[in-house]
Amino acid sequence: MTVRKILLVLAHPDDESFICGGTLAKYAKEGAEISLVCATRGEMGRRVGNPPVLNRETIASARELELKEACSVLGISRLQFLEVLDKTVEFEDPYVMEVRIAAIIEEIRPDVVLTFHEVLGGHPDHCAIGKFCKAGFERIVRRGKLDKPMHLYYISYGDSMKHPEKYGIDPSQVTAIDITPGRYNKLLAFRAHRSQSEIIDWVWKPDAEALGHISRMEYFIHGNNVPKDQDSLFTE
Repeated sequence: MTVRKILLVLAHPDDESFICGGTLAKYAKEGAEISLVCATRGEMGRRVGNPPVLNRETIASARELELKEACSVLGISRLQFLEVLDKTVEFEDPYVMEVRIAAIIEEIRPDVVLTFHEVLGGHPDHCAIGKFCKAGFERIVRRGKLDKPMHLYYISYGDSMKHPEKYGIDPSQVTAIDITPGRYNKLLAFRAHRSQSEIIDWVWKPDAEALGHISRMEYFIHGNNVPKDQDSLFTE
């Protein structure tokens, strides 16, 4: 049986957990191989624990450890940093970033690539890494050497894509994933990113109460024209 592969190209530690962690855990439980490329180590993050336990000298290493724990919880088997300074992703050379990301895509040969939408990403680093990833993805597609369909999806926040028309997105472009199998793992991943989530009161409530704050669905915007299902990231 061929192993299905997912590659995430994101900006900061915790992006993978807070936004699409349930989907990752669901597919990992089903045997998918998941790789994460993280542009930065989140060293400019404003949250440093509650009460503060980190500073600018220690936050990068702490957030790396938190990310590794979250990866373990979610079933992410490979983690790679691009070593870009937090809050400066948009200033990187677009061509260099495109080539770097294309090389990673070519090496891993994923079925699915997940990244941020270059307009709807909500943060300059998010939008920039999404733009670079899209360019890298398209570079690989143009070469015409793929031996299988490859999907590009943009991750989205919460239930925002439940009504995508508000954002100029056609509903046919949206795939909704029921994350029930990975919902508890998503909660554990929130808790793994302790420096960021310690200030969020509900995360530390008893499990049943905390899970009530996590939606049962995660939504993805399809970024290329490969035929796909409305309830799966893969071509089934």
